[in-house]
Amino acid sequence: MQMMRPVYVLAVLLGGIGLTVDSQPVEARSFEACVGGLWNDARSAGVSRSTFNAATGGIGPDQAVLKAASRQPEFVKPIWDYLDGAVSSARISKGRELSRQYGGILDAIEGTYGVDRNVVLAIWGMESSFGAVLNNKNIVRPVIRSLATLACLDERRAKFGKTQLVAALQILERGDTSPARMTGSWAGAMGHTQFIPTTYNSYAVDFDGDGRRDIWTNVADALASTAHYLRKSGYEPGKTWGYEVQLPQGFNYALADRKTFRTLREWQRLGVNRVAGREFPRPRDKAKLVLPAGARGPAFLMLPNFDAILKYNNSTSYALGVGHLADRIRGGSGFVQSWPRGDTPLTRSQRRELQTILTRRGFNTGGIDGKIGPMTQSAIRDYQARSGLVADGYASLQLLQRLRQ
Repeated sequence: MQMMRPVYVLAVLLGGIGLTVDSQPVEARSFEACVGGLWNDARSAGVSRSTFNAATGGIGPDQAVLKAASRQPEFVKPIWDYLDGAVSSARISKGRELSRQYGGILDAIEGTYGVDRNVVLAIWGMESSFGAVLNNKNIVRPVIRSLATLACLDERRAKFGKTQLVAALQILERGDTSPARMTGSWAGAMGHTQFIPTTYNSYAVDFDGDGRRDIWTNVADALASTAHYLRKSGYEPGKTWGYEVQLPQGFNYALADRKTFRTLREWQRLGVNRVAGREFPRPRDKAKLVLPAGARGPAFLMLPNFDAILKYNNSTSYALGVGHLADRIRGGSGFVQSWPRGDTPLTRSQRRELQTILTRRGFNTGGIDGKIGPMTQSAIRDYQARSGLVADGYASLQLLQRLRQ
């Protein structure tokens, strides 16, 4: 069955309660009424009527935003393919060039917030290709219009859209930018390092002291805002994000639970060592073991700074991409161990199927949502251990095929 558009549903509801419509198109009329109805929330947040009217007057829904919001890709890019793009030779080269170009600013930012300049550069590269996407009119859209579309026409994201729209209006009220210059992604992520409005309100800074927090055209403000956010998210100055490590034969993969922190010295006692015979510079630092591709791929000891990056974007692929790109910009080398590039990642429906079968067989996955979280990984390890398999908790196509038997 074809899904009805939200505006059509709204029109049906309006008709059902006896409201009439004039000659103005129903979609435009209902959208205009919804946007106008947000005034009370904006006023309560300190937004003036003049700011509200200037930002929202005459805007219509953006169908491209609704299309983008409705896309839920069935297939997920393998982490090795993701990293190939995120940490490309072109991006590494550009990062090194910009490190030299903005050396003084980066020194000042690192001195103020204690966040590794290369991590800040890496996030800039990951989020907007160092600002290149900000000129792509197919990607960058008026933020107020995008958020109003989500607030009024996307049932699943209405709360998000409303919250972010009010926050965006607060930005305009303070005079940091204008409605025309406030551009971003379809979901309202803005500027060089893609802050949503609520994040901007909490963490954006005026680093150059010109009286405006400008993350759209002012590189210093954008990069300093990112460093401020990371520091507030728990980033520990003077420490790295993590290390690639080698595991011993017969390793107990249940220790790779993504949440248990041990000191690097304790991990060494368990036979976990840094690759290529390198030493850990601070053996008392604490880290957790992460195997993004299971026992057949690279292994990493992740320090708290990795979790700080995850708060920017809660994706292991993303955080690993940021950390690795930062290392490569600094002059480091690629990973030592190879990825299992012959593996086929599970689609969302296949992940749900895997959870369904495991649950039916008595293994607690924590729910059937198509997401391989800690509980699903634990369920996979339990099944693998009982079946005489390597209990690495990795959700592979081979595992699903075995479960189907």
